[in-house]
Amino acid sequence: MALEELYQEIILDHYKHPRNKGKIENPDIQEHAKNPLCGDEINISAKVENGVITEVKFWGQGCSISQSSASLLTEALKGKSLEEAKHLIWIFQEMLSGHDLPEAENIDWGELEALRGVTKFPARLKCATLAWNTVQKGIEIFEKKP
Repeated sequence: MALEELYQEIILDHYKHPRNKGKIENPDIQEHAKNPLCGDEINISAKVENGVITEVKFWGQGCSISQSSASLLTEALKGKSLEEAKHLIWIFQEMLSGHDLPEAENIDWGELEALRGVTKFPARLKCATLAWNTVQKGIEIFEKKP
């Protein structure tokens, strides 16, 4: 199986069988975003204990890229500190922007690597980053709370 086919299968699997889909009761982080151009919509909620994301879920509607990206995001963020989450979000955004990553960044992307192929389709970048930008904003709001 070619690498691109594997990545397509990962994206389709997360789209058809989303991980962590749902809502969290009394979340510490909750944010919603919608792409007005295509209608993709994402809601992210998370629980944070002692600076660590202990639970994160999403729900929404949209294309396979936006929904699978949200599923992959929730898998990647569980158990990360807020600092680790913010760093991962930044690195992911840099990767999709086509920027060279610092050599010090020795990242095991795991299934997130499947989203790297989106860089070939600039019109889909907003789909792939919608959930990431949404949770980034949610973390910023959470950190500003007294």
